[in-house]
Amino acid sequence: MSDTHAHSAAFVRTEQVPPAPPPASATGPVKWAKDNLFSTPLYSVLTVAALYVIYVILGNTLPWIFSGVWNTSSLAECREVLDGVSGGCFSVLTERWNQLLFGFKYPVDQYWRPSLAFVLFFAAAAPVLFYKMPRKLLLFTAIFPFLAYWLIWGGTILTPILALVGVVAGYFVYQRFVAGSFAAGFFGGIAAAFVVWIIGGLLIPDNANEGAMLRAVPSRDLGGFMLNMMLGVACVSLSVPLGIALALGRQSDMPLIKWICVVFIEFIRGVPLITLLFVASVMLAYFFPPGTTTDLFLRVVIMITMFSAAYIAEVIRGGLAALPRGQYEAADSLGLDYPQAMRLIILPQALKISIPGIVNVAVGLFKDTTLVSVISMFDLVGMIRGPILASTEWNGVYWELLGFAALLFFVVCYGISQYSQWLERQLATDHR
Repeated sequence: MSDTHAHSAAFVRTEQVPPAPPPASATGPVKWAKDNLFSTPLYSVLTVAALYVIYVILGNTLPWIFSGVWNTSSLAECREVLDGVSGGCFSVLTERWNQLLFGFKYPVDQYWRPSLAFVLFFAAAAPVLFYKMPRKLLLFTAIFPFLAYWLIWGGTILTPILALVGVVAGYFVYQRFVAGSFAAGFFGGIAAAFVVWIIGGLLIPDNANEGAMLRAVPSRDLGGFMLNMMLGVACVSLSVPLGIALALGRQSDMPLIKWICVVFIEFIRGVPLITLLFVASVMLAYFFPPGTTTDLFLRVVIMITMFSAAYIAEVIRGGLAALPRGQYEAADSLGLDYPQAMRLIILPQALKISIPGIVNVAVGLFKDTTLVSVISMFDLVGMIRGPILASTEWNGVYWELLGFAALLFFVVCYGISQYSQWLERQLATDHR
């Protein structure tokens, strides 16, 4: 009786049953594909069609890439090796990589100089791009443009030192007078910098480059992807502060400053960039003092900077217009003057709102640097269209060269885009 009762008694579990894993259809890749690719009949049809297009493209591209030849010295030799097999002639990249990256005139034994400047660029940009890094590193950021100039162009080190001294003098004059008048400090700083440059330029001897530590390289010898990077970095760095000044000038209460900025912005935005590049190549030299020789690289930087600054000004003006009026009133209630209000309250918020637009302009500007090939500057595209395809060894190679150029530009532009998205998440632009 007792045994029967013991077997019929209910069992009480003394420990918790571990949770069972969810079914495969409710989590993981299956769940993601169901929600994003096959959620509706229309999405299912589009997904299947997209997969078929990807299959067709990869089915023809991958064999062409994997069957490519990398170790021949000419297109004719490459075709002999392929012997009718569909494959890319990537030997042009291994043969002419130095021209694609540095141009065909930059001294081969000096490639270490722009390469070192490129590496140092990341160290100089890090304190600006990642705001949590120590602020002391900004000192190297301020010195880097002058150091990079000396590394790439070479010559006497007195030239970049003079330029740095002029900038420092202008900054101290600006700090001295900005408390009394922002305009007086701004224009006084520019005047002080020019005075230092003019006096220092008269003191530097004409034969200073002869005993220089680094061989002098003229701007006409720059080329390849190095030229695109230099134009992109220089023009973006200069156009952002100029665009901020134009945006603030367009909202100024002084009619003269306001209309000067309005005319400048609307005129530049209404003219194609290629037209401005032709102006830089042919006409801009006439605006400089007689007897002076203005470098073509400098003229191109001026025109591209003006072009991109006009678009950045409109982007920032949109950010300023998006701020509620209460932000301006809060600055007035704290007793802040105009420069303090803009620097501490208004511009930080407006720039956060304007990040996507500024990045869009920066990406477009970097891609537009390829237009300098129409004014006989041998950038990456200019090298492909000119010396490389004009040579008898590689005349007829197109997809390999243009694909390599597209890959370089994609890597840079995609990196800029990913950084902007990361910065937006860090600053929580949509919640503040």
